[in-house]
Amino acid sequence: MKNYNISIIKGDGIGPEIVDEAIKVLDAASKKCGFKLDYKEYLMGGIAIDTTGVPLPQETIDGVLASDACLFGAIGGEKWDTLPRELRPETGLLKFREEMGVYANLRPAIIYDELVNASTLKPEVIKGVDIMIVRELIGGIYFGKPRENDGFKAFNTMVYTKPEIIRIGKTAFELAMKRDKRVCSVDKANVLEVSQLWRDTMNELSKDYPEVTLSHMYVDNAAMQLVRNPKQFDVIVTGNIFGDILSDTASMVVGSIGLLPSASTGDKTAIYEPIHGSAPDIAGQGIANPLATIVSAAMMLRYSLNEIKAADMIEDAIKAVLKDGYRTKDLAAYDAKEVLNTSSMGDIIVKYINA
Repeated sequence: MKNYNISIIKGDGIGPEIVDEAIKVLDAASKKCGFKLDYKEYLMGGIAIDTTGVPLPQETIDGVLASDACLFGAIGGEKWDTLPRELRPETGLLKFREEMGVYANLRPAIIYDELVNASTLKPEVIKGVDIMIVRELIGGIYFGKPRENDGFKAFNTMVYTKPEIIRIGKTAFELAMKRDKRVCSVDKANVLEVSQLWRDTMNELSKDYPEVTLSHMYVDNAAMQLVRNPKQFDVIVTGNIFGDILSDTASMVVGSIGLLPSASTGDKTAIYEPIHGSAPDIAGQGIANPLATIVSAAMMLRYSLNEIKAADMIEDAIKAVLKDGYRTKDLAAYDAKEVLNTSSMGDIIVKYINA
């Protein structure tokens, strides 16, 4: 029997609740498919600050690097917002991504037929949407130096090197080869030098993938087109800040941010997490939607462990649960037969896996 070591970071707010449901589902799928997952939990974010005084303890870095993959919940909250920048949970998250070398953030946006009415867009606009947003994760303006805020003047620096653009571009083109063979590169090349290099590099790289059709779009137009005609997109590749914004826009296309998973991959341990935040306002109430975390866990099985059968099993169970009318509170208005709490949603997915 194969054994995999999985590092777990539950984090803050609803993080522990949603990760617990993902583990429950992972255990059901792994048992049925004949492999074993061994979990070890580590601290990060606000809970790490309260416990150790820092948002990212060295023990967490070392433990995750030694694991086969990392399942991550969510971090942060108002409690820690007034701390100095270097001590805030978000700074720990950026350092964590940098330490893991996860330069490629994969954010699928897929419409479940049963939830087509959950979107604010017309059903005919979104039915059949299947987009993969590939966001560069450890470069760009979030990491660029120098940066400063002296109370009168503030500035940040947006930097990309050609090798950084090539490696994220390769990720996008390789994914497109397994999909509909279309890549849309999003930039702001009409006003930003860094985007001009981005566009030129993507054009050069596309010559290595003659089967893939490459198009370009300015980020402001891309945001509009995601809402106007999302089905035109297959794979979107873009920089850090643009990808951050566009993936949240995509969450409203599919109907709920509680549905969107992500995978952050690179040269070391990959990180799998929902794109939503820690939602401290609903923490502990048992109403958080765990589906994005559960789908993130399925992505972990698919991309890091190559346990395709188990990944398919989880995704099929989610589709069946939604088809049969089970919903969490955020989706209760959309053809719900029964509204479930966080734990019960995990239970019903396990039941369908075991059926």
